[in-house]
Amino acid sequence: CKLCESLSQRQWYFRTRRLGLQVRSLLSAAIYRKQQKLSSSAKMAHSSGQIMNYLTVDAYRVGEFPYWFHQTWTTVVQLCIALVILYSAVGAAMVSSLVVVVITVLCNAPLAKLQHRFQSKLMEATDARLKAMSESLVHMKVLKLYAWEGHFKKAIEELREVEYRWLSAFQLSRAYNSVLFWSSPVWVSAVTFLTCYFLEIPLDASNVFTFIATLRLVQDPIRAIPEVLGVVVQAKVAFTRIEKFLGAPELNGRAKEKCSSVAISYPVAMNSCGFSWCEDPLKPNLKDISLVVKAGEKVAICGEVGSGKSTLLAAMLGEVPRTQGTVIMLSNNIVFILLSSVEDLSLSNEQKKTFISS
Repeated sequence: CKLCESLSQRQWYFRTRRLGLQVRSLLSAAIYRKQQKLSSSAKMAHSSGQIMNYLTVDAYRVGEFPYWFHQTWTTVVQLCIALVILYSAVGAAMVSSLVVVVITVLCNAPLAKLQHRFQSKLMEATDARLKAMSESLVHMKVLKLYAWEGHFKKAIEELREVEYRWLSAFQLSRAYNSVLFWSSPVWVSAVTFLTCYFLEIPLDASNVFTFIATLRLVQDPIRAIPEVLGVVVQAKVAFTRIEKFLGAPELNGRAKEKCSSVAISYPVAMNSCGFSWCEDPLKPNLKDISLVVKAGEKVAICGEVGSGKSTLLAAMLGEVPRTQGTVIMLSNNIVFILLSSVEDLSLSNEQKKTFISS
C-alpha cells in the first residue's frame, strides 16, 4: 500500500542520510588528524589547497554515496520483476525488450570509464587551481610589492581554463548518458510492439495496458541510472584520493625522544644531531648540532636569514626528520617567542642568558 511505501522510503532516506553524515564526519576527522602528522615530503605533495579540497569536496561525495548505494541493486531487481511481468503480458516479445536494455547498458560501459577519467583529471585541475589561489592570497603583499598581479592572474586563468575543459568533458559525458537512458523506455516500447507485430502476437487492451503500466513503473529507476553512475564515479575518485592522502608518509617518530621524568635538569638535550627535510643523510639541512638547555633557562637563537633558525626550532618540535644523533625533550610545554630583536627580550639578572649563533 502507499502508506507502507511512504513510511519505508522516509526511513530509507533518513537512515542513509544519517549514515552519510557520519561517514563524512569520520573522514573529516581522519583528514584533520593526518594533516597534523604529515612528513615534510608529504606536505610538499599535498598542499593546503588540496587538503581543503579533501575536506570540502571529497569527503562530501563519499558521504553522499550511501544514499545512492541502494539504487545500484534495487534498479536491477525492479528491471527483473518488470521483465517477468512483460513476459506474462506479451510472451516472447519480451526478449526484444531485454535486448534493448542490454544494448543500452553495453553502450554505457565505455562511457563510465570516460567519466572516471574525466573526474580524476577534473579533481587534479581543481587542486592545482586551489593551490595557486591560496599561495597568491597568502603572499599578496609580495605580489603587490613587485607588481606581479597580472602574471599570477594570467596563471590562475590558465588553470581555470584547464579545469573548465575537464568539467565540460565530464558534463557532456553525463548529458550523453542521460539522453541514452531517458530514451530507452521509448525504444523498449517501440521494439516490443514491433516484435509483437512481426510475431503476430495479439495486442488487446489487457496486455497493452499491463505493458504500459509496467514500463511506467520502471521509468524512474531507469532514468535515475545516469545520476547513480555519476555519483558512484565521483565517490570512487574521491575515496581513492582520500585513501592516497591517508597513506602518505608520516613523521617517523625518530625526530625526538620524550622523557617524562621530572628529575632531569635538562628539558632539551641534543647530541651530535643531523636533520634533513628530505630524510636523506647525504643532504642534511643541519648537521653536528649539540644543544643543552637547563630548566628555567631562556635561549635566543640568532643568525642570518636562511641560516637554519626556524629549521632548528622545527627539529626540536619533531617536524624535521632526524638522520643522526639523539634528541631528548621533556613532555611538558616549551614556549617559543619570535622577536624582531634581542633587545625586546627582558631577562632577569638571576636567569642565565645564552645566545646561540648559527
